[in-house]
This record gives sequence, C-alpha cells and structure tokens, in this order.
Amino acid sequence: LELEVPEVHEGVVQIKSVAREAGNRSKVAVHSLDDNVDPVGSCVGAKGARIKAVVDELHGERIDVIPWDKEPAVFVANALSPAKVTHVEIIDDEEKIARVIVPDDQLSLAIGREGQNARLAAKLTGLKIDIKSESQVGSEVNEDDEGENEKDS
Repeated sequence: LELEVPEVHEGVVQIKSVAREAGNRSKVAVHSLDDNVDPVGSCVGAKGARIKAVVDELHGERIDVIPWDKEPAVFVANALSPAKVTHVEIIDDEEKIARVIVPDDQLSLAIGREGQNARLAAKLTGLKIDIKSESQVGSEVNEDDEGENEKDS
C-alpha cells in the first residue's frame, strides 16, 4: 500500500491497523494527519486505481479500506463495513467486548461468509464483537420483561 499511495509513504495518511486472511480478504484502517486529506480516498485512488494495483499484486485478494477512529464504538461500526450498524456499545473495557446491533437485513452482511467480516473487524479493532439483529435484541428485551413480571407475582 505504501508503494501505491504517496500519502502513506509521506506519512500524511497512517495505517493504524491491518487484519488479513491471506489470499482472501483484508481490512486496513487508515487515518489522516491532515484534515484536508481523505485517508480512504487517498488509498483507493481515482476510480479505484491505487487499491486495484494492490489487489492485483495480491492476486485478487479483496481489500476493505476503513476509516480509523479514536472512538472505539465508531471504529467498530466502520470496521464492520459494508454492513450498516444501528448501535455499538463497548460493554466491557477490560475484556474488550463490543455489543453491536444491526438491522435484520444487515446481520448476514455484518457477520460475513463463514464469519469472515466479523472476524476481520475483531482483529482490526482488537475487540471481541458480539453482533445481534434488531429483532434478536427486541426478543431478548421481551423475555427479560416477562422474567421481571414473574418475580413480582
């Protein structure tokens, strides 16, 4: 990537984290030290030219370029791209666990084929990621409410 992206070579765009399953797919988190430079756009290049050169070098391995964020919840949501995330909560700082809620139609995309998207996002962020759909969370809340009502009787 450094060879294809002058902004990375010059240090304006930093590669903050990389998660890779060689030969298949990688996620690269990037950050710009210059507010006027789009780190993802710099790496992808005009019409995808820069990233295509890297993909070709890696024999077609898919590469997701992700914007890094110092806020862990935002970074987790970005890392699960291309899935759209509804909510991220860091539920345990010490254990490094994030609970993620996605729309029902985004669950399989967030998890990825054989769990690959979730695995790479976890490697990229350094967090264990628990992904649930909105309906799964809704049914858990209803079960909790029923349990509370039984205790009150």
